[in-house]
Amino acid sequence: MSSMNSPYVPSIGVVLAGIQRGLIRLQRIPSLILPAVLMPIFFVVAFSGSFASIVELEGYETDKAVNWMTAWAVMQGSAFSGMGAGGLAGTDLENGFFDRLRVAPTRPMALIGGLVGYCVCRALIPITAVLIVAFAFLGADMPGGIMGIAMVYLSGIGMAVVMSFLVLGIVFTFKTLKSLAIAQIIMFSSMFLSVGQAPIQAIEGWLHHVAAINPITNVIRMCRQGFLGEVTWSITQPGLIALLGMMAGTGIWARIRYKKVDA
Repeated sequence: MSSMNSPYVPSIGVVLAGIQRGLIRLQRIPSLILPAVLMPIFFVVAFSGSFASIVELEGYETDKAVNWMTAWAVMQGSAFSGMGAGGLAGTDLENGFFDRLRVAPTRPMALIGGLVGYCVCRALIPITAVLIVAFAFLGADMPGGIMGIAMVYLSGIGMAVVMSFLVLGIVFTFKTLKSLAIAQIIMFSSMFLSVGQAPIQAIEGWLHHVAAINPITNVIRMCRQGFLGEVTWSITQPGLIALLGMMAGTGIWARIRYKKVDA
């Protein structure tokens, strides 16, 4: 069926328009991206300096703390960037503009896709900023070469998508910007209850069991592998599976809650 006969505006155009709208808003209000950039940079600088000797413990697989902490900082920045979708949607819900978007002749997933695409673009900023600081100022290594860099960006972008879907589901449920506080709690909890700061061998008690089953653990390992050595499929595969699984789950959640916005 041609687009002229379809009741819907072509989805790709809606997605691109949503991305453009978000980026224009980001350009007008640069403070929206500052926490997502400054926070991970602070983490990688602070933890790489204050805990430089921690890598002497068994399981760290590197002689530089920055090699271990950079991946964790990247994931933090990407997750924060993903929250931008909820911020934009929450603002639109509170001022009534989202109601206009919902009655427009477009598919729901196109509107959601525009918000998620905007966050993917946002995520590229902190990922790049953290890598520049790590390599240029903190002496990070990348034995994995270009494939290692690719894993960093793939992991970061994937985490931004997951967090975007999750936050959208929360915002669609509570219909207010205040609900972003819930998303922040979930984000920080999931990040800290993983191998972000320490290898699984060094984590004890119930934290060990939580980190072992936390899907973000495998994503961080995928992101980190290039800093520790060569990129391998045995580490990449679990990370990809974890990302795809989380994307599917949070994507379904966001779509279901979108349908309940007027409920």
